[in-house]
Amino acid sequence: MTQQQAKELVRKVNENIFEIPTDFQEGMRVPGRIFVSDKLMNDLEVNTLRQTANVAMLPGIQKYSMAMPDAHFGYGFPIGGVAAFDAHEGIISPGGVGFDINCGVRIIRTDMEAGEVRPRISDLMDELFKAVPSGVGSKSRLRVSGSELDDAFNYGARWAVESGYGVEADIEHCEDGGFMDAADPMKVGEKARKRGKPQFGTLGSGNHFLEVQEVDKIYDPEIAKAYGIREGTITIMIHCGSRGAGHQICTDYLRVMEQASRKYGIDLPDKQLACAPADSREGQDYFKAMAAGANYAWANRQVITHWVRETFERFFGRDADELGMDLVYDVAHNVAKLEEHEIDGENKSVYVHRKGATRAFPAGHMDVPPAYRSVGQPVLIPGSMGTSSYILHGGERAMELTFGSACHGAGRVMGRGEAKRKFRGEVLEKQLAEKGITVKATHPSMLAEEAPEVYKSSSEVVNVVHELNIARKVVRVKPIGVAKG
Repeated sequence: MTQQQAKELVRKVNENIFEIPTDFQEGMRVPGRIFVSDKLMNDLEVNTLRQTANVAMLPGIQKYSMAMPDAHFGYGFPIGGVAAFDAHEGIISPGGVGFDINCGVRIIRTDMEAGEVRPRISDLMDELFKAVPSGVGSKSRLRVSGSELDDAFNYGARWAVESGYGVEADIEHCEDGGFMDAADPMKVGEKARKRGKPQFGTLGSGNHFLEVQEVDKIYDPEIAKAYGIREGTITIMIHCGSRGAGHQICTDYLRVMEQASRKYGIDLPDKQLACAPADSREGQDYFKAMAAGANYAWANRQVITHWVRETFERFFGRDADELGMDLVYDVAHNVAKLEEHEIDGENKSVYVHRKGATRAFPAGHMDVPPAYRSVGQPVLIPGSMGTSSYILHGGERAMELTFGSACHGAGRVMGRGEAKRKFRGEVLEKQLAEKGITVKATHPSMLAEEAPEVYKSSSEVVNVVHELNIARKVVRVKPIGVAKG
């Protein structure tokens, strides 16, 4: 099927909503839903449609197989894919979570004016680059013991805070309080432990970053005030995940799931969708190991947060409280969660897989922290390097349309290999400097891989969820300093 033939089968349901009918591909149990603008739909690759349709063939899927506006081709599920599976009759699939378990984003507010920071941004980024290790195979300043690793797998950001890397308020401003209580370190293999042990407090490489930003537009003053953010001030965004530990957990359990798929007679349209029944031993073992990987990622971002605060304290000669360095929120965007959702008029327990997608729970939802329950959960959508990022709040239609899910970023439109052939890191660094953005990276090729042109427009992607009332715009921030792996 050509790209044109595939797209002719997709029908527009409403503004920003397209549907893949069940006759698109034999074996689809439910339709697919693509949440994109006309422009984004025109640019969407046929492989993303096929992957969305493939997910719709898995047992126990509810309502739709979904793709967010930043969707693009991934492993098994499309990146930007969302699907919910019945907790008893459905499945769990590592391909629906991804290799970087709980890759996620957090943002720290400050009371600092951008005018105070801009003149010193180059020196500040040098200090942050030294304080937070980054790059492929980067190792932490920490040396954790085996028991501390278990505690991190069990308790995530809470372990980090209780170990002196943060304050109690940080926990209150994390999705799920910064840890999943389903975690069981005993389900994590030795190789994953070995890979994860030296990497706490490291950014890693790829699209991960540490960014100093200026708040340059407020869309909703009331909710911005609830989030503690005002125009012209500085924010810091941290984007990273579970490093080698999460990657190895996924790798290990893909082998388990390949055998489980055969054992339970699950007919797979793509071997990358290897899975097991949700309530099977294999399914639950993976879920417990995945939760441990998610907790590792929360601990990782928490340790980085602590070092960022320490760096700002030393550099500006004031403590973090005086600088107003409070965590606004932390969201996961590669994870599966056991949640309650209303489906066909009744509440159901489902495993919601969000791969390159973030929760967008609205005002009043009990899983939104008390501080934000009256306005809705912060939804963090970073841009590409050198472009704006957005803070939104969970919208009124999120639960109805997307199981309370929104996009997680801009979404790639070009592979890393092609990007390195097309762009030069040194040129990009100079171009960004001319725009007032200081960039630090371990190697120029890393900048080429993450050039702004290899991503969709973050504003175009964000406008889709805003217009659908899945998540509504609150604040736009623009980078002034970026540290890359």
